[in-house]
Amino acid sequence: MRMKRELPDELKFLVNRRLPQKPFEASMAEKVCVITGATSGVGLETAKCLASHGAELVLVCRNAEKTEKVIQEIRSKWDVPIKRIIADFSDLDQVRQAAATLIAQCPKIDVLINCAGLHSTKRTETKAGFETVFCVNHLASFLLTYLLLQRMKESAPSRIIQVNSEGHRFNGLDPDDLDWKKRHYTGLRSYGASKTAQLLTTWEFAGLLSGTGVTINAMHPGDVKTHIGNNNGWLYRLFTRYITRLFLKDPAISGTAIGYLASSPELKDVSGRFFHLTNEEKPATHALDRSMGKRIWDISMKLTGLS
Repeated sequence: MRMKRELPDELKFLVNRRLPQKPFEASMAEKVCVITGATSGVGLETAKCLASHGAELVLVCRNAEKTEKVIQEIRSKWDVPIKRIIADFSDLDQVRQAAATLIAQCPKIDVLINCAGLHSTKRTETKAGFETVFCVNHLASFLLTYLLLQRMKESAPSRIIQVNSEGHRFNGLDPDDLDWKKRHYTGLRSYGASKTAQLLTTWEFAGLLSGTGVTINAMHPGDVKTHIGNNNGWLYRLFTRYITRLFLKDPAISGTAIGYLASSPELKDVSGRFFHLTNEEKPATHALDRSMGKRIWDISMKLTGLS
């Protein structure tokens, strides 16, 4: 009799993408949910899914016109309070202002969902000199989360969800060359570096928040159709539209999964974990290195002006 061989933990994501998902059943009435990057893809589906369960939304987005259209779409279907805050996550000064506005306007924050993200096939820099993908995907969410910690402690029990990616497995993180000035830049490895940094600091946040009633977890939102990467050239967009998207799923599954992670009673004390949609999973070994995590934490504190 041939025995079935089980995949090692780090390859189980190949199986997890096909597993049944846990349902989003809880009411979110009177829960204030802050969502970044909510004008398309995973962020948009998350906003709609949470609104359908009665959540009060605060959308932190880059484009005012697109944000207004999203608000009108949601309000046409669900009678929920919605606020908007405009901030470009490639500009950390705007992230600081967004955090200050959130603190001023939101007496409580029940859920923070860091969803804004970027993938670029070419290396670019922000006006402050950061490699743009690293800034948007890691530094901005790190800064926003840190600045909102006190408000979230005051709102406990509360939850933070980092929308990460299986792309962290591409790695690429080098603390001595975060801006890719010494190495050949590739889009996949820069994306992997930013997502690895986010995971490493998620474990540090979890330790910092232990005992406060605030949990923080990271998740892969599924292999779904989004607009991430549309900032790239025509060849990339053509390949994505006519080849890659054929194998991707509706991003609505991401919204449902995030809703589950944001509300499920069985996760009320679960923190410092990584999920593939709603199923817990082991990240890549390099993303579990706590000594590197402490180093990236210190660097992130310095780069964001928090240290």
